[in-house]
Amino acid sequence: MRKHLVALLFCLGVAGGALAQPGTGYHNPVLPGFYPDPSVCRVGADFYLVNSSFEYFPGVPIFHSTDLVNWEQIGCVLSRPAQLPLAKAEASLGIFAPTIRYHNGTFYVITTNVMGGWNFLVTAKNPAGPWSDPIWIQTNAEGGPFIIDPSLFFDDNGKVYLTTTGRQAGVPSIQLAEIDVTTGKLLTQQTGIWPGTGGRYPEGPHLYKKDGWYYLLIAEGGTEYGHKVTIARSKAVAGPYLSNPANPILTHAQVSAQDNPIQGVGHPDLVQAPDNSWWMVALGFRVIGPRSNHHILGRETYLVPVSWPAGEWPVVNGNGTLAEDMKVPTLPQHAFPAAPVRDDFNAGKLGWAWNFLRNPDPTAYSLTDKKGFLRLRGNATTLDSTLGSPTFVGRRQQHYDFTATTALDFTPQVPGQEAGLTVLMNNRHHYDLFVRQAGGQRHLVLAYTLGRIRHVEKEVTLAPGPVQLRVTGTRPAYTFSYAQGNQGFKQIATIDTYLISSETAGGFTGVYLGLYASAAGKKSPSDALFDWFDYAPK
Repeated sequence: MRKHLVALLFCLGVAGGALAQPGTGYHNPVLPGFYPDPSVCRVGADFYLVNSSFEYFPGVPIFHSTDLVNWEQIGCVLSRPAQLPLAKAEASLGIFAPTIRYHNGTFYVITTNVMGGWNFLVTAKNPAGPWSDPIWIQTNAEGGPFIIDPSLFFDDNGKVYLTTTGRQAGVPSIQLAEIDVTTGKLLTQQTGIWPGTGGRYPEGPHLYKKDGWYYLLIAEGGTEYGHKVTIARSKAVAGPYLSNPANPILTHAQVSAQDNPIQGVGHPDLVQAPDNSWWMVALGFRVIGPRSNHHILGRETYLVPVSWPAGEWPVVNGNGTLAEDMKVPTLPQHAFPAAPVRDDFNAGKLGWAWNFLRNPDPTAYSLTDKKGFLRLRGNATTLDSTLGSPTFVGRRQQHYDFTATTALDFTPQVPGQEAGLTVLMNNRHHYDLFVRQAGGQRHLVLAYTLGRIRHVEKEVTLAPGPVQLRVTGTRPAYTFSYAQGNQGFKQIATIDTYLISSETAGGFTGVYLGLYASAAGKKSPSDALFDWFDYAPK
């Protein structure tokens, strides 16, 4: 059965969002939408990047690039339920902050499954997979097992070091220990090596060695509006580490960047290109508008150049900020084909752009029961559930301005069965456009869930036959509409975006556009057929 689940996945890929011509600059974010906590490594002329995935399955998307600007998804590191148990992963739990590294022919990804075993690493010879089963790590830092953001550093003397968050004498501090990556066993006690500059939540540590110095790069301030990047260095891997006098080296938490449409920049990683130039990837988020502190797309992946002369401190983009339009020289750019607008579900498995909530029941999804359709079989688990896996498959909203449309053939047999299109931030904040039965007739319902508030905005009676469901997004609002037969689309209602923003809903994820089916606690399952799905940015 689990093998059948893996077979549901096919490599559709995610376009990188880069719009510039080769060498002339680029457009940020290079990975738009919910792609947080980027980590990057280089092998020859190729770059590989991974992101956090939290409660979504498969986990840890992995991308390939030759220019750091254009990225193509080549798989997911954690694609098997045995690698990624998510049964206890409520909203914004699951996989936190992976790090990818390459050493002597092997790729390593180390990460944390919060509520699912904590720190572990997996390995692969090919970054597209298959990746190994988890090698679990027993951290012994002060503060118990609640250690996140693990990273690996391969020193030139053959030793390997683990860095994580943690505490030293009760004070938050980056932790260091020597590790055996073949077993996950720590060879030394974890000890604190740098508390940061005083910002809250010192986290996301990465070690680098350059010009005889060990450099320790971290994030501080929390992954919000006060986020920042700081760095320290030492002649010895265990310290003492001296803080850069110019810290922070990247932040938008200052007056000069308060109107920047990108906020919350941080959680960085550094990589050197084949031409010896240095680059930083970092997360950030785009707010809805200049007078709104709300964002809905999640934390995205940004790219920024770094000047790093021998023996000196790195300088990020000259002024410690980044922008949407980066007018800087780049590597020769090689764009990938844009992702198609339509997924017609004619392939035998779903692509990497699609995700499930937690570990899905493979019998609830089929692309072969009826060729050219995605069949979803609803169960008793609803979108409001915090445990279990609702029958849901979704893709990230990557643009503020877009139109998403699907064609649904669904005839509910009993009250409580429903299927449709959802705009979902988490189990407590989502907008749903769905078909259900009421009074012996099919009805189309637009409803929203906002915390404890569950409200039906509008309900209309449908004619027999399939129905097209549509959501059109802008920065301030989502507009929902539908069409049947040869009739044009009829608008149902418009709902504000900020009501499901990260600032309202909480958590660390971004909005998903999903197809779902539910039996709402009923024993009889409900089958829904989706003919196609369009996602068209504007």
